Amino acid sequence: MLSDKGKPASTADLSAAVLLPRRDLVRDEVVLSAPMIVVKVGTSVLTGESGSLDPARIDHLAEQISAVMDRGRKVALVSSGAVGAGMGQLGWRKRPDNLPQLQAAAAVGQSYLIRAYDEGFRRHRRHAAQLLLTHEDFDSRHRYLNMRNTLHALFEADAVPVINENDTISVDEIRFGDNDRLAAMVTNLIQAPLLIILSVVDGLYRTDPDAPGPPEVVPMVTKIDEVLGLAGSSRSSLGTGGMQSKLAAAGLVTKAGGSVIIASGKRPEPLTRILDGDPVGTLFLAHGANHRARKRWIGLTARPRGHFVVDDGARKALEAGSSSLLAIGIVEVTGEFDKGDVVGIRDREGHEFARGLTNYTADDSRRIRGLRTQQVRETLGSDLYDEVIHRDNLVLIA
Repeated sequence: MLSDKGKPASTADLSAAVLLPRRDLVRDEVVLSAPMIVVKVGTSVLTGESGSLDPARIDHLAEQISAVMDRGRKVALVSSGAVGAGMGQLGWRKRPDNLPQLQAAAAVGQSYLIRAYDEGFRRHRRHAAQLLLTHEDFDSRHRYLNMRNTLHALFEADAVPVINENDTISVDEIRFGDNDRLAAMVTNLIQAPLLIILSVVDGLYRTDPDAPGPPEVVPMVTKIDEVLGLAGSSRSSLGTGGMQSKLAAAGLVTKAGGSVIIASGKRPEPLTRILDGDPVGTLFLAHGANHRARKRWIGLTARPRGHFVVDDGARKALEAGSSSLLAIGIVEVTGEFDKGDVVGIRDREGHEFARGLTNYTADDSRRIRGLRTQQVRETLGSDLYDEVIHRDNLVLIA
């Protein structure tokens, strides 16, 4: 390279002429150290303008995931798109607004979706493995562990788990919400350190994306609570979730010790650019304790079957981290549950701050609430538990 005077350019000349981008060392550490990744892709990323599944986008995503796996990383894919694919196959131009038609579209579209993925991955000498899940699969500890074992077996076989909600049998009460929550729960299930959510937006916007000029993307978030006001309620015409759903999912993962990136899945090569450390999307940093898998299930995955309302003294003792929940601290018992179920713990104002595995049924818990340990033994028998929830089976979530 020559300077303006025709002489070789010096190092100083080069420094002045070329402003090299500074590497984000925090982002590098997050993305480069993640041996296992969960990727979530939304319906609108996979469909074209007509609303039908776009095979070219499926192929590009399969190519991207295969490139990541070629680097020695394990990838689980949580994919929406069954309803959109079914709409295209059935010739429907508008997303149905009633559950039976949605389930019919999902039933038709799911087989088409998984076939498209399998064809895409076969071009890279890999197989797509279909897993259709409901919330009840995560509530059951036995099924939860079976899911984890299956996923790890698929990783060992170098196959790609393609996970979706079982829309054909799900009802409103157990829907995950555009698979954002499902992706977060899968991330916690396999203790993946990174979840990448590919959407139709470039990340969390600091400014109104509809305002004049290019919207400003927040590059990094350390505390999700501080950016909740930036999440609008809008969503795409084909999907069921918006930024609020994505922030809720990011909260589940970051509380468990993982990190999350929300980025556009419509940009070229989104995954390889992210994993190369490029400043793509918004990075949400882990801020919670890195819970072991069992405590992730107790505190952040399984739905509570009921709740214990406790007094102020019990809350302080539990939050100190060294106490179990005793009957004397319980002022109210709600819901119906059995021994071994996950039960939430609330304060008198109704704020849930912990969850745990109960040693007592709901009926027995009502009989002993407010009693001292000796009174519990006299009421239920001396061979039962002194603790309603032992501290080893308790997780703080607030």
